[in-house]
Amino acid sequence: MIVLNGGSSSGKSGIARCLQSVLPDAWLTLGTDTLIEAMPASGAGIDLAPDGSVTVGPAFRELERAWIAGVAAMAAAGAKVVVDEVFLGGAESQCRWRTALHGLDVLWVGVRCDAETAAAREVARGNRITGMAAQQAELVHKGVTYDVVVDTTRTEALDCAREIARHVP
Repeated sequence: MIVLNGGSSSGKSGIARCLQSVLPDAWLTLGTDTLIEAMPASGAGIDLAPDGSVTVGPAFRELERAWIAGVAAMAAAGAKVVVDEVFLGGAESQCRWRTALHGLDVLWVGVRCDAETAAAREVARGNRITGMAAQQAELVHKGVTYDVVVDTTRTEALDCAREIARHVP
């Protein structure tokens, strides 16, 4: 299992797709966007403010807990999984994943991108709230420990994926 953590527009999804190309065997990619897209239109406890800040409540945490347990169950059943995540709670978020993934081989990957570059990507994408990328660029890494760190500020997703693949047993 590979867990990619980085802020919005840092390049995690591109890296995840590239990992599917460079790694042997079939790997699934799942992530926080998949969870949010599966949620009811009401947002179920997630609030995206106009300034780009994200607040989650108990309803979201309950759904997230079930989501994480489900992803862990797929990995425990033998699926090779790349998780594309945004640890809004930094070390606390990683702890939730570590608990669920206990006993599994996990490669923890930090996906960094400077705030200015991520913000420019956010604007170019057009499907994100302006300010989210800049707010998350450092926040998601606070207290998080990694096996590998890549920086997409000046490095293409494919090159980052190749670097990560070198660390996959």
